[in-house]
Amino acid sequence: MSTKHMNAAPGDFAKTVLMPGDPLRAEYIAQNWFEEPRRVTDVRNMWGFTGRYKGTSVSVMAHGMGIPSVSIYTSELIESYGVERVMRVGSCGTSHPDVKLRDLIIAQGASTDSGVNRMRFGGYDLAALASFSLLEKAVDVARREAVRFHVGNIFSADLFYTPDTAMFETLAKYNVYGVEMEAAGIYPIAAEHGVEALAICTVSDDIPSGAALSADERATTFNEMITVALETAVA
Repeated sequence: MSTKHMNAAPGDFAKTVLMPGDPLRAEYIAQNWFEEPRRVTDVRNMWGFTGRYKGTSVSVMAHGMGIPSVSIYTSELIESYGVERVMRVGSCGTSHPDVKLRDLIIAQGASTDSGVNRMRFGGYDLAALASFSLLEKAVDVARREAVRFHVGNIFSADLFYTPDTAMFETLAKYNVYGVEMEAAGIYPIAAEHGVEALAICTVSDDIPSGAALSADERATTFNEMITVALETAVA
């Protein structure tokens, strides 16, 4: 049965779904890593695909930008399609002095300025955490693939163009490695439904210096992240 935001049929999604923000990146992943990929949903041009990676069924579903959007797709994947593992693959910025462009951030936890998790958690602060099983596998894979990575906290912001630029110094002070817009929305939904979730992000922007990856560099570096995610999925 289709949902309000996806027109996939029952069984169209695999138990493990990678989730980039951009539908074109979802297509890129399917075309370059999947065996026999097929598009299973296209509502609002938010594409999802299913195929096989090293013989294992796996899907990729775009989630758009921000916690409200990612919450819609994560909820429907889990509640309506029986998805058991959700893995965000996307970009992030950083203000941490030890983190460099092209590094991977494996997000153990996700802080946020959004109020959605207090709404879920009775007004209290919920620690939005990744699933340890996926986290452990991803670290093992990243080491094996010899990519530069960090494990720790990221910050899921509600505003991309924030007026509170002083916050970036605070994030660095508390060893928050990356800034993005979705992980803190994914982790609590997964926890609520007893499924696994993890976010892996490539650092594309250094916020204090203004340095950023070029379009070509993003394509090359993101390939490393996608490989780590898929190898984690089949580990």
